[in-house]
Amino acid sequence: MHKGTIKKLVRERGFGFINDTDGNEVFFHQSALIEAKFDLLNDGQEVEFDTEKGPKGPRAINVRIIK
Repeated sequence: MHKGTIKKLVRERGFGFINDTDGNEVFFHQSALIEAKFDLLNDGQEVEFDTEKGPKGPRAINVRIIK
């Protein structure tokens, strides 16, 4: 699993971007969240996630909030 922080949320479209610990930006869709609601996420929140190859580069899956 990777760790990072939420960089930006695009609430009206249901997706956002995570900065991982290596400084890479990773796309995520609200459907990738586990045990969390998209509407309750905030910029700067710490998360852990897996990645997979998406059509435009890596995307986060299995996104969990680090408590």
